[in-house]
This record gives sequence, structure tokens and C-alpha cells, in this order.
Amino acid sequence: MLTTSCATFTCFQSLVDPRRPAANFRHDLIDILVIALCGMVCYCETWEDLEDFANEREDWLRKHLSLANGIPSHDTIGRVISQLDPSAFLACLQEWIDGLQLELKGKGIHIDGKTARHSFDSASNLKALHMVSAWVDDLSLCLGQVATDEKSNEITAVPALLELLEIRGAVVTLDAMNCQQKTVQQIVDQEADYVITVKDNQPTLHNEIREYFLEYFEGGEQDRRFRRQADKTRSRGRISQRTVTVAPVPAAIRETGKWKGIRSVGMIYRHREPVDATRPRAIGESDHVTYFISSLRPTASLIAPYVHKHWTVENSLHWTLDVTFTEDKSRIRQGAAPAIMGSLRRFVLSLLKRDTSMPKTSLKRKRLRAALNTDKLEAVLFGD
Repeated sequence: MLTTSCATFTCFQSLVDPRRPAANFRHDLIDILVIALCGMVCYCETWEDLEDFANEREDWLRKHLSLANGIPSHDTIGRVISQLDPSAFLACLQEWIDGLQLELKGKGIHIDGKTARHSFDSASNLKALHMVSAWVDDLSLCLGQVATDEKSNEITAVPALLELLEIRGAVVTLDAMNCQQKTVQQIVDQEADYVITVKDNQPTLHNEIREYFLEYFEGGEQDRRFRRQADKTRSRGRISQRTVTVAPVPAAIRETGKWKGIRSVGMIYRHREPVDATRPRAIGESDHVTYFISSLRPTASLIAPYVHKHWTVENSLHWTLDVTFTEDKSRIRQGAAPAIMGSLRRFVLSLLKRDTSMPKTSLKRKRLRAALNTDKLEAVLFGD
């Protein structure tokens, strides 16, 4: 039973306890979940870590929890979490996000999948968990996630994730795997826009866009309907130049009616070269071209930021999950536990990213300071 009204904790109160019969319960479900949440903020990675954290912070935990029968053992924590319904748990997290009353109009929702590489279990024929997440970089928030068994199921997972989200007015960005007519239709039906990469998995569409841009460049770039925006950056020993060129959708594509809401097509040209080619580890020169479709009007300055920010789902979310939360190394694999803990990591990452009490502090240092100081922990959890 909670002794606090904190929204971060109370969002879990509607979750149904999977244990039966109720008379045998020694530890409330909410106690176990809050311990897992707080422990995740404070660098805990295993069930044993969570038990140790709870024992060390028992006095602080009793300010918010009843803990009628003391601290649950690590076996109890792991067993209970592994029995939870992942969909119901995600609904609880979504309740917290809904309570933020976010304004998503014009915001980019960047969707991509990630596999937790060591979550497989050969003995029980359990495949590695693959989780598809929606990241809003402008808000430093993982807006939602769904778990799948394999990467190939990502095509069906994305529509399921979109159904969970209120995306009206936002711009959804997707990689080429999810360039699917049904997905595009769903985005438009939910009153959002899209920017989606196109590759050879859609050969007809890909070839038509490629030929369209070839004609433009071979014609001396005279067509004024085409608009371009370029930027150049220098970091990690290399110079990177990105040029986004957009144009109104060709009539041949628009008239098929296959791609709902399509208004523009685009090409991204990326060029990389070493700052100093004489350095032993200098990165070689490279050129790369990709194409995309969009429901946005053909304005390069409008579309380019969404194209560039799509990769924040990799850099700000997936990379952080591996480096700061060691997700790829996690050996938690029992029952629903990989999916539950994966969702909890993304929730905690959002809490840490949105925390303003420790400005200019890395996520690793925030977790360490929260582990050492309960005032810092409360600031992360409660937004104080």
C-alpha cells in the first residue's frame, strides 16, 4: 500500500497482481514495483541489486510504502515481476505519460526497434527480446514501446504501438523496414504526418523516386520545384556533410493512391571525409544516398530537421540503454521479466532525461548521485 500520492508511483496501482491466492501475499505488488523503479534509477541491474538497494534505503522507502513484512527477497522480486502482464504494465506507464498532458503538434516521434542481445534462453527456447520504441527527442521522452519476439515482427509491432499513442499533429519518422502502405494509412488516419525512408523493400516506389531525382540532376538542376538544404559538421576526426533535397510527389506515384497523404519525396546525400587523411585511424571518404516519402509539404527547411533527428532514437535512446543501463548485457530472462524491465529502463531513462535538478550532468552521474543521496533520487522521481 502506498503512503504517498506521487503520480510516478500511483500509475502502478491499477496493475493486477498475478499471484494467487491473495491470502498468501506477504509483500504488496506496489512495494515490489516501486523498489524496482527506484533501484533502476540507482544503478541496480540484477534482482540481488534491487534487494540490496531496498535494504540500504529501507527507512526512505517506508516514507512512501507500507512494507508491512519488510523487504522482499531478490527471489520474490524476480518471481513476481516475471509473472506480470507486459501489456498491462505498459498501460500503467502510458497513464503516467498521459498525465503529462504533452503538446505533440509539430514534434517528431521517431520509431525504431532494438534487440536485447542476451535476453535469450536456449534451454527454454526463448528468443531475444526485440522492443520497438517511440522517442520524442524534443521532449526527452520515450512515448511508448511494445515488445516483439523477433525483429521480423517489427512490421506488425509499429501499427500496434501507434494505436497506443495519441499522435495527432505530430510527425512520425520510420526506417525503410516500416515503409508499408498499411502503416502510412494508419498514421494519416490518426491525424499525424510522416517522413519514411524508402529502400529496395519497396522496389517500384524506390526506383520511381530514384529516377525522378536522376532526371533532375541530369537536367542541370533547373527545376525550381526542387528545394535543398545542406549542413556540415566536424567531429571525431571527420567532416560530415548532409544535403536534403525535396520535391512535390511525382504524378505517377500520387495517382496510384497506394501511399495515403503523400505530398513530397526526398533524397538525402551524405558525404564523409577525414579531417586529416594522414592519421593512422582516419576514417575513409564515403558517399551515401537514401530516399524518403512524406506527407509534409515539399519544403526542405521543414522536412530536414525530422530527417536528421530520426537517428536520435539510436543515439539518445538505444545507445544510452546499452552504455548507461547495460541492457545488452542483462541476463534477466525469466517469463515476462525481460519485457517488463526493458519497459522500466525506458521509463527511468525518460525520468533522468527530463530531470532538471542536476543540469549539465551525465545520466551516469545522475544515477550515481541519486544512489548516494535520496534528495537527488526524489528530484528524479517526483520532478522536484
